[in-house]
Amino acid sequence: MSASTIPETAATTAYSPVTAGEITAVKAVLADAGLFDESARVAYLGLLDPPRNTADHAAEAADRRFRVFLHNVATGTARDVVVSLDTADTRRGGIVRNAELDTAVAGELPVIEEEFELVEAVLAQDERWLKALAARNLDVAKVRVAPLSAGVFEYPEEKGRRILRGLAFVQEFPEDNAWARPVDGLVAYVDVVNKEVTQVLDFGAMPIPSEHGNYTDPELTGPLRTTQKPLHITQPEGPSFSIRGGNHLEWEKWSLDVGFDVREGVVLHNVAFDDGGRRRSILKRASIAEMVVPYGDPSPVRSWQNYFDTGEYLVGQYANSLELGCDCLGEITYLSPVVSDSFGNPREIRNGVCIHEEDWSILSKHSDLWSGVNYTRRNRRLVVSFFTTIGNYDYGFYWYLYLDGTIEFEAKATGVVFTSAFPEGGSDNISQLAPGLGAPYHQHLFSARLDFAVDGFSNRVEEEDVVRQAMGPGNERGNAFSRKRTVLTKESEGVREGDARNGRTWIISNPESRNRLGEAVGYKLHSENQPTLLADPGSSIARRAAFATKDLWVTRYAEDELYPTGDFVNQHSGGAGLPSYIARDRDIDGQDIVVWHTFGLTHFPRPEDWPIMPVDTVGFKLRPDGFFDRSPVLDVPASKPAGGHCHSGR
Repeated sequence: MSASTIPETAATTAYSPVTAGEITAVKAVLADAGLFDESARVAYLGLLDPPRNTADHAAEAADRRFRVFLHNVATGTARDVVVSLDTADTRRGGIVRNAELDTAVAGELPVIEEEFELVEAVLAQDERWLKALAARNLDVAKVRVAPLSAGVFEYPEEKGRRILRGLAFVQEFPEDNAWARPVDGLVAYVDVVNKEVTQVLDFGAMPIPSEHGNYTDPELTGPLRTTQKPLHITQPEGPSFSIRGGNHLEWEKWSLDVGFDVREGVVLHNVAFDDGGRRRSILKRASIAEMVVPYGDPSPVRSWQNYFDTGEYLVGQYANSLELGCDCLGEITYLSPVVSDSFGNPREIRNGVCIHEEDWSILSKHSDLWSGVNYTRRNRRLVVSFFTTIGNYDYGFYWYLYLDGTIEFEAKATGVVFTSAFPEGGSDNISQLAPGLGAPYHQHLFSARLDFAVDGFSNRVEEEDVVRQAMGPGNERGNAFSRKRTVLTKESEGVREGDARNGRTWIISNPESRNRLGEAVGYKLHSENQPTLLADPGSSIARRAAFATKDLWVTRYAEDELYPTGDFVNQHSGGAGLPSYIARDRDIDGQDIVVWHTFGLTHFPRPEDWPIMPVDTVGFKLRPDGFFDRSPVLDVPASKPAGGHCHSGR
């Protein structure tokens, strides 16, 4: 088991990682333009993709454009700025766009880290808050406040004001798990620009659970197991993949560029597969473009709870530095993305992205009675992953590439569930985890943005359902069944719901590229058919997270349509993103298209999820469907394990 890191490369290409020098240069451009003073904070800074069809991963890219969201902590002013670092033509470098936002309409910029501590500090000086804690016999020094995004509700005075809401938890000592002791019946609203508490709502004290939830304490864990023997995963000759240019990855027949964005985390660019001497494109760009966690407790303390962990908090900026043997096991290669902190300074996320191979059981097998051939080939997959911590939850984002051309994404949810008191008499919306301790029902809903380029940009989506054929003429024994494919021709037709009973899938194909059977080459999207958003269609969260109300959306590609909830999610009242994108009802048949897939978990917390939650997973698959002329793994050799023999016949 070993690890290696990729050194920074001097050559800059269109999809090269962001460097510390570039972030410093962007800050300098902003400062020279009078846009960055002591009150300025970077709420987002990311590298824009090159314009369509103007660059590939091998080409030198002189013009590197960066988008920056600037928040002024003194005035609340929000700006959306694009900076060019054009090294080929200094006349084109500098500020490309500088737009001041009306946050009452556009929404607020993402939450910045210094606001986390600010909420607790402001509340600690508020008489109403102190009175509520005193009524519960609580010491303010032992009360932690979770700084939570506000959403948009029935408070018109919050329009244009930057609001966070606070829920309290008791922490007896620094290492104590505060989530075990929620202070229920109490919530506060804080204007973080004016450092003002706008409301303290006290609905009466509820019993605070007395049992601690410290999951490393022997009192809870009991004696640790002694039965596990060492498990070593080694590749004595090193991994089968190679990385050049800092982030261009090649493995088996796959090639791609691994990017990292402070909002989305890992982004895959230029995903292609080598087939018969050709490098065939599949995806131009793939990312998880949004994640929302809506809660289902209607009590006034928590009925507003819903968090856009991507758009409001930026999952990429909280990526963990991964540890060999703990987070990643085997022959590991790490990438260390560089992001901007809120002061515009570069910050390296050491070992933030993990790349490795995994054995994945059987690829193909047959023992033939007639020929006597016993054939076995083992599968393996390439893993590109990162882990992020957003408050109480931890999420793993895992992209898998398989030998047969399959692409899979898996989200891993773990961490600590968000807790509440458990009311006497029970609840229809809260689980009981421990005596007096509850956890509201909630969902984790993700949006994958899949910018397809299946053998080029002339793509379409066909919806496939199974067809049950009635017994009758031509089907006298009633055993027949078939399938039906329907082409989605315009954006209004591309808003689709899953249908597990009818085995619904979607094929992204290229009608201008045919396989040897004369059929359009394609990839099939297999969903897990979990529930989409369960909140009422008239609710605030349904307006703001409209993407989560449907399983699939198909849009015509546009450079500025990157996020299913729009650019500025925080305190946006809804309607941005996908609903606005499809309003033009553009042609999507044989066009340059983007597929947006909603998938997620519905979590009814269990006692087994407390005090720390074992990983739960959800995701989707993209499998070749007529993309190849025959099995693409016929050339995979038989295994030759050390110290033994794999009898694979011919």
